[in-house]
Amino acid sequence: MPLLLSLAAVWGASFMFIEVGLDDLAPTTLMTARVAIAAGCLVVVLAVIRGVRGALLELRSAGVGAYALGIVNSALPFTLIAWGQEHIDSGTAAISNASTPIWVAFLAIWFSSSERATGVRLLGIVLGLAGVAVLTGAQPEASWWTLAGTVAVVAASFSYAAASLIAQLRLPAIAPLTISTTTMIGATVVLLPLGLFQLPDSFPGAKASGAVLALAVGGTAIGLLVYFRIILRYGSARAAIVTYLLPVTALLYGALLLDETITVASIVGLVLILAGVTLAGREAEVEAEQAVPHPPDPA
Repeated sequence: MPLLLSLAAVWGASFMFIEVGLDDLAPTTLMTARVAIAAGCLVVVLAVIRGVRGALLELRSAGVGAYALGIVNSALPFTLIAWGQEHIDSGTAAISNASTPIWVAFLAIWFSSSERATGVRLLGIVLGLAGVAVLTGAQPEASWWTLAGTVAVVAASFSYAAASLIAQLRLPAIAPLTISTTTMIGATVVLLPLGLFQLPDSFPGAKASGAVLALAVGGTAIGLLVYFRIILRYGSARAAIVTYLLPVTALLYGALLLDETITVASIVGLVLILAGVTLAGREAEVEAEQAVPHPPDPA
């Protein structure tokens, strides 16, 4: 639970920083800068810990799949969320992103029987999604563009769910630091042409530049290390629960720093979500300890 809470605090702020960065940058350019800076940070950390030769050996032996995961886990969902936030606020984006656990359960029907939602976990997911529904109803009157923005973030959640299962089932032997680095490199390669194509005419302002750095270092480099550690130690269902907590932190950041309003319905929704997290997380942790082998520490 401490890892989940820490990740929720970091990633909840990411929605706010995306909102700020979009004032000066197109979604693809903002996300390109995010993943490129994060990739650079992670490569340096890997080189310091493993040594330059050791780092190169790990990156080479990771395989193409570890780099391709960056498309599903980062390039595609990051861009979808950024585009969506051009039409919805940070709180709504975080709420939409909370659909990730249900997509994990849906995909697990075919790909991972150990991750299927049953019993207490299923009750927790249903309860959490009920909270998401309450929060969605608390948003301002929607338009076609807000609907499109919401759908984009939900599509990003589906991509996150698929990526988490792929990481757990196909790449369990790769240390969190290595897989975090390869995914950021892969995402950078894919997004770079689009990001360069939509470069602004002038350098972004101080707020946007600060938002990019916060997204890259905190929300991406550090966040991914924690995220993959949770996936590889406790399973994708447990990792996906963090998206239930994101509306909590995102709404708080939005209210305190972006002047977004928290309504009574929002509070009710948050209570339901936290109850769902408690139920879903309790059973997921017990099952994961029995079923998922611990990978090597990232050191």
